[in-house]
Amino acid sequence: MKALYETRLMFQRSLKHTVRNPIWVFLNLFQPLLYLFLFMPLLKSLGGVPGLPAGKTVQIFIPGLLVMLALFGSAFVGFGLVDEIRTGVIERFLVTPASRVAVIAGRVLKDVVVLLIQCILITLFSIPMGLSVNIEGFLMSLLLYAVIAIAMASMSYAFAIIFKSEDTLASTLNTIALPISLLSGIMLPLALAPLWIRDLSKANPFSYAVNASRALFSGDIGNKDVIIGFIIVILLAALTFWWAVRSLKKMAA
Repeated sequence: MKALYETRLMFQRSLKHTVRNPIWVFLNLFQPLLYLFLFMPLLKSLGGVPGLPAGKTVQIFIPGLLVMLALFGSAFVGFGLVDEIRTGVIERFLVTPASRVAVIAGRVLKDVVVLLIQCILITLFSIPMGLSVNIEGFLMSLLLYAVIAIAMASMSYAFAIIFKSEDTLASTLNTIALPISLLSGIMLPLALAPLWIRDLSKANPFSYAVNASRALFSGDIGNKDVIIGFIIVILLAALTFWWAVRSLKKMAA
């Protein structure tokens, strides 16, 4: 109970900080909106090619776009932690009896809440453009994006604690995020890719998340892609969260 109480306090503190600086929430929405309004119309002429059925462009593109939002919207949250490490805020937490798990969990929970609000807004923007939403599948997809956010935010915090530098953190995250996004079929279905890229994408956990997201949006909740996608991202989230907490404990030692 003590850990839950401390997590709630850390969540409230992080959320208040975000509310005071809402520009970051809207900036994270800017890139997905550009893809929605400026890139997705370019795909309509591709309807009928493998993996992109005619008239279903929006149904294929939006689930991938939301995974991209979960990836990039959560991957760079570590910059705020670097600033708090530099200014001594984190050190003040570490000299208290506060749970190290709560310090990370509260921040990650805030990142999840912000991401889910963004995903809902993007989905609402997409409905007038022809997106058909299966309510049950969409609610499950939000859970999927939340787990992705936990994985990426935890990884970002772990790197922030290790590097304590915005420059090193930025280059590391960009080096990781770019190949992940290119090999996950976010923008275009991997069915369009040559065989060697499809084989390479099997090593990318987020390619399974994209498949799960598209299956959920189509209402195919029992699809094996959904089960595989959830299993993989849950394991990844557990691993990266443990890594972030362990890094914080080593910092306190």
